[in-house]
Amino acid sequence: MELIIGRVVKSHGVKGEVAVELLADESEQHIVVGAVLAGRQAGKERELTVKSVRPHQKRLLVSFEEVQDRTAADSLRGMKFYAEPLERDEDSDEYYNHELIGLKVRHDGAEVGEVTGVMDAPNRKILEIDYKGKDVMVPFVMDFVPELELDEGYLVITPPEGLLDV
Repeated sequence: MELIIGRVVKSHGVKGEVAVELLADESEQHIVVGAVLAGRQAGKERELTVKSVRPHQKRLLVSFEEVQDRTAADSLRGMKFYAEPLERDEDSDEYYNHELIGLKVRHDGAEVGEVTGVMDAPNRKILEIDYKGKDVMVPFVMDFVPELELDEGYLVITPPEGLLDV
C-alpha cells in the first residue's frame, strides 16, 4: 500500500527550492537528505533525489539534485510524492492515520459506520466517523475507543451520552 506523503505547493526562491505540504504523519521521516522520492504529476512519474530540507511555516522547503532553478521548480507544482508506510512497532499503541481510515466502527455490538478521516489535534487524534449516515467526531482515547483490531478491520466506540447526537 502506497501512502501520499507530500505535495509540491509552489516554488520558493530562485535556486530551485519547492514548498512541500506534508500529507502523512510520517512524511518527515521519508523526506530526508539523500532520499529518492517517487513523484507523480499529471499522469507522469518521476524520481527526485532530496538535496536539502528545512522547515518553513508548517511545510518543508526541499531542493532536489535534479532541479537547478526556479523554472524547473515551478514545473513541479502539484506533484505528489508517494512512499511505502514505515513499519510500526507492534508493541506500540500508536497508529498512523492511514491505518485508521477505512476501519469499520462498532457500537453496542452492531456495525454503525466507518472511519472516514483523522484529525491531528494537540495531544490526541480525533476520528472522523460516518455514523449511520452522519459525520461525527470521536476523540481517539481509550475511554471512547476501548478496542481496535487492525487485522480484522474494525474498532469499537463507547462514546459518552450525547456525543453522537452533536
